[in-house]
Formats: sequence, structure tokens, C-alpha cells
Amino acid sequence: MFDTIIIGGGPAGYLAAERLGHEKKKVLLIERQHLGGTCLNVGCIPTKTLLNSAKQYVHAKEADKFGIKISDVSFDWPAIQNWKAEVITKLRSGIEGQMKHLGVEVVNGKGEIISPPFGEKPASVRAISPNGESSEHKSKTILVCTGSIPVMPPIPGAKDNPKIVDSTALLSIANVPKKLSIIGGGVIGIEFAGLFSALGCQVTVIEMMNEIVPFMDNEQAPILRRAMKGIDFKLGCKVEKIDGTDVHYTTKDGKSEKLEANLILMAVGRRPVLDNWGAATAGLDVRNTGVAVDDRMRTNIPGIWAAGDVTGRSLLAHTAYRMGEVAVADILAALGSAADKTNRMRYNAIPWAVYGITEAAGVGITEQEAANKGIVILKASLPMKISGRFAAENTFSGVGAVKVIADASNRRILGIHAVGAYAPEFIWGGAALIEQEMRIEDVKQLIFPHPTVCELIRDVTWTITNNK
Repeated sequence: MFDTIIIGGGPAGYLAAERLGHEKKKVLLIERQHLGGTCLNVGCIPTKTLLNSAKQYVHAKEADKFGIKISDVSFDWPAIQNWKAEVITKLRSGIEGQMKHLGVEVVNGKGEIISPPFGEKPASVRAISPNGESSEHKSKTILVCTGSIPVMPPIPGAKDNPKIVDSTALLSIANVPKKLSIIGGGVIGIEFAGLFSALGCQVTVIEMMNEIVPFMDNEQAPILRRAMKGIDFKLGCKVEKIDGTDVHYTTKDGKSEKLEANLILMAVGRRPVLDNWGAATAGLDVRNTGVAVDDRMRTNIPGIWAAGDVTGRSLLAHTAYRMGEVAVADILAALGSAADKTNRMRYNAIPWAVYGITEAAGVGITEQEAANKGIVILKASLPMKISGRFAAENTFSGVGAVKVIADASNRRILGIHAVGAYAPEFIWGGAALIEQEMRIEDVKQLIFPHPTVCELIRDVTWTITNNK
């Protein structure tokens, strides 16, 4: 009998298996496709690998601005795809090796809860292999990490249209299209827009909202959009139907227009996988948004936890990692092991990032969220071009800004938002400032390395003070 059976081997699942393995627990990890889940195989990692190749191409074309002469710059899409595959294989092999090293048993197949644990009676979970073979396993506890899948909205003409792809399919296309239409201006749409535009594709983004990446700060999103030169943005537009590769949409002024392309990316978001793993059988509280959990990742059924995208709380790989760790701490306590019982999920300081030729990241609340909550704020923003490192490593056409938001009543940092190079790399520091409830005066006393772009956070806090 196992201590824990984990259904799903994505970020939440495999990290939880790793942590439990370190604690010498007997763990079974059931994954229907590949370890690493969406993030490693058809999400975060392959997308960033392709984006890095695109960045290398752009940097090579702009090298003369930095005194470097490179002639006949071109890209090889099949070679870029091969590099992507090599990166995925290497990282996937690393996870497989770690599972073996820690004694985690891995089964390739679909996991399905037959019965939940009840008192001293263990849970039963069925694993169905790709060839249909079935095996049943007993466990004291269960952790559900079934992840999410792309949403395909019911737009007329979208169903079974071979010219429409989701993010998974777009990662493996044979050739770069001449014209790409992207429906959805969120993170996925914006990252792919930047990638293919950099490689010479004519890209148009159709977004229903009045700005891209709607959760971004309302002063920062326009900076990111303006930095994405060469991309045509149709904002405030509603897609009415799709005819082959023609997208028919209505503008914010009520005009009907048509957009022609070679390929269409549907990038309107993702939804938790809530079916075909036994949620109803187990009696779990499942809502449209995901499996309901508390701040310890416990479900409504004792002995069953859920973590990652399946909860619908925050569909980010790094959130899934943390959820997996929190669930493990509570599972260990339930199994009678010494564990940190203060471990719980906190959602107020989860960073997000948008990767592209121009990057963006943020953590905490935006200015508009503060207004909606009735919080009086102090704020300031500085352009990235005043940073010595940014100026040295980017052309002066490079754009970006760092913004800090603080509570006017107690001067605590509430939000940090950045557009420009390296933003995803230093935003963790903003999360730490918010987690520790640091004030403007506290940040001003910190010593940042120089020259770095991240020291703009400190500079902005001084700007807030000087403007008070």
C-alpha cells in the first residue's frame, strides 16, 4: 500500500512526489502522457525555448548598433524545433531520473479514483495504461494534480477547422506562417505574437477587452503593447465567426470587419481538467472554476488533496509548485510525520510574467485593483532607460518602466510591476517585499547590486518619497 497516490505528473504532481520521496514516503505517481505536464512539454519550456531563438535572431540583426558586424542573418525553423525538442527531452529525463532516485513509482496511464479513503480504510485508485490494461492500487492519501487544457470557445466555424490551432499545436507547426491571426490578447497570445512577429510573420491580435493582458496594471499594459512593434492589435473587438482562415469580427464602434490569414491561433485561456478521473465518485466539491480547496490544499473529502491548475485558483506553474509543497506538508502531518503545520497558500504575492522580445512581470495589486478595493495609494514609476545596465545592453529604442504601489495609510508595498528586459528575473524580489510587508522606508534601506535593472525598485521608492 502506498502512502500517497498522485494523479498527474505536472509541476504540482512531480514536485509533490519529489518532496514526499525525500521524506521516504512510498509514492505512486500516475501520469497519462509525459512527466512535466503541460509546462515542460507543451507550455512554458518549449515556448520560452522558441522565444529565445527568436531573440537571438533579433539580436543578431541589431548587432551593428552595438558595434558587431554580422552579415546574412537568417533562421532555420526545423533546427529551432530540434533545439526545442532537445531541451524538453533533457529536462524530462532529469525528472524521470529524480523520481527513480527518490524511489517514486511512476505509472504511465490515466489515474481514476475508485473510492476515497475512509477512516482506516485506504483509497482505491485505478491506473489505465495507454493500451487499455488496468491495475488497482491502495493508498492512505490521494493528491489530485490533473492540470488544465486550452479553451476552445463555441465560435461559429471554429469546430473541426484545420486552420485553427491551440497553443499546443502551434508549438510544432512545420513552417512559420506568412500571416497569423491570434484570437486573445492574454499571456499566451502575446507571447506567440512576439515570437512569430520576430521571425517575420505578419501578426494580428484580436482582443475583446480594451487592452492586452487585462490583469496588467493599466499604465503598464500600453507600454508593453507599444513595444511590440509590427504587430497589429484589434482591441475591443468581438469575433463573430470564422470562415476557413477568415476571422469576422465586430469593432468597438460596431463595424463588421474581416481579417485574412494563413493560420489562426485560439488563445482565449485554459480550463481545469475536471472529468474522467473520478471526482464525482470520490464526492469532491467540483465547481466550474475547479476543485474547491482550502489554504492547505485540502478538498472537502478527508484524505484527498488537490494542487495546481485543477483547483482553478492560479493557472501558473510556479503557483502549482507551491501548492504541491503546501499539500505535501499537510499530507505529511496527516500521515503522522513531523511537518511545518504553518505551511499554507497565500495568494497576495504570486508573481506573473510575460515573456517576449520585450518582457513584463508583476506581483501584488494593480492601481485599478486598489481603486476597486477603496485603497488610497502612493505610486511612482521610472523608465528603464535610466538604468545603467539597461542602457548598456539595450538600444535606446528599448522601452520599459518599473512601477511601485504602496498603501498610503501604512506605506506598505502592495504591488510592483515592470515592463522591459529582465523583469521576470527580478520580480521575485517584489514578491518577497510584499510577503514581508515591507514599507517604502524599508526598501530604501536595502542595498541592490549596481548596475542592475532591479535597483530601479529602490529608485522608485525614493521617487515616491520625494513626491509626497
